[in-house]
Amino acid sequence: MITRMSEEEARSLLGAGSLARLGCVSDGYPYVVPINYVFDGKSVISHSLPGRKIDAMRASPRVCLQVDEVRDQTRWKSVLVFGTFEELTNASARERAMGLLLSLFPQLTPVESLITKDANAPAPIVYRIRVERLTGIRES
Repeated sequence: MITRMSEEEARSLLGAGSLARLGCVSDGYPYVVPINYVFDGKSVISHSLPGRKIDAMRASPRVCLQVDEVRDQTRWKSVLVFGTFEELTNASARERAMGLLLSLFPQLTPVESLITKDANAPAPIVYRIRVERLTGIRES
């Protein structure tokens, strides 16, 4: 039976996860990509190299995230987060966010690891999604 999760249960699932699907609008179309993230209790924090996802969120900062926990076809939980993209440009905010990310993901992805060795490569963009509301459902 499918039931709604309480806000506390939804926040707990969001906090326990580290992989989400980010939904935004790019060139008038839905665009969904996986991201690694950390939830600090108020915002989802992530980072990315420049590209389509960042361009889309800069142009239209209202986004959503989906986080799932799937055990099998009849035992799963899913949370949808609705919020606003905010690029972190302040040095101390970036440092705090990167510290949280690196505590969960101690190594950069292979692409970023290669790029960080190139002095001319673009710096990763650090951002947060301020959680405005979230909903969750589960089947058990």
